Amino acid sequence: MLLQNYSNISDKNFLKSFGHYCTILPGVCEPGIIFMMIGYVYRFIKRLLVLVPGVWAAYFGARRVFPFVDKRIPSWLAILTTYLVVAYLIIPMIFRLIRFLFPPKHIPLYSVTPDGFACDPINIGLVGTKKQVQKAMLKAGWHQADQKTLKTLTKLIVNSILKRPYPNAPFSTLYLFGRSQDLGFQKPIGNSPTKRHHVRFWAASHTYDPNHLDHVSFWDIIFKSNLASGRVLWVGAASKDIGLGIIRHNAQLTHNIHHDTNSERELLYHDINKAIKVKNAKNVRIGSPYKVINRVVRRYMQSDGKMKLIELL
Repeated sequence: MLLQNYSNISDKNFLKSFGHYCTILPGVCEPGIIFMMIGYVYRFIKRLLVLVPGVWAAYFGARRVFPFVDKRIPSWLAILTTYLVVAYLIIPMIFRLIRFLFPPKHIPLYSVTPDGFACDPINIGLVGTKKQVQKAMLKAGWHQADQKTLKTLTKLIVNSILKRPYPNAPFSTLYLFGRSQDLGFQKPIGNSPTKRHHVRFWAASHTYDPNHLDHVSFWDIIFKSNLASGRVLWVGAASKDIGLGIIRHNAQLTHNIHHDTNSERELLYHDINKAIKVKNAKNVRIGSPYKVINRVVRRYMQSDGKMKLIELL
């Protein structure tokens, strides 16, 4: 979909595996046609893997579950229960199974959801220790997010309904390097927790998943001079929540993200630079400009392919 500048890092083996077809069929194997055909086959298999369990679940529900619960529970409760089970259990499990069987290969220029869908673009990086990052963000007026627990999620829901501020509201989990974010900070907008500036950070120093070793190496190669001091590069994705929306592939409720992630990068840099002295700051091109289809219905996010790299004192 994007990442033309660095596609050779993660796609080298992939390209080799299909090279022999061009030898056998030289008149047919133009690269665009090959990858288009592969894309069609891949999407067909993905949809088939979703369709088959879906048909089985519908059949089982119609023949076994429905006759049992019919006239035993109120209609509203049956509809609500069906929605919760399908949206928050069945569909996510199916997509996670697909991502396990067919792990996506991409240069880590964006984070992904637990289901493996593209999400917030990477657009900022801080070089320093964990304490330096926390200190800089707090001085800049950003609050560190609470851990996601039943208590904090309940507080978030109540405060969202009552439109009361919750400056340390927990984040949803996004993944980079095969793991969830290491740090998260936010800057409230008004009193509602549904509107906020926020950023997630991942330390580009290790990964527990061997499938993501290339992702860590990507940053190590590009920013080797910045990591020579022994400090860590904290890769960040800054974005802006502007309300609530419905996730397109499972109908769950989630935050709606503003499409302009470049402005969020500049806002965060402005706040940090205003609050503390930084050793160095520069824009680094890490890929071509691209657009990511947001998981919220009819929304998208765009990036100019640049990262603001800030070295802390």
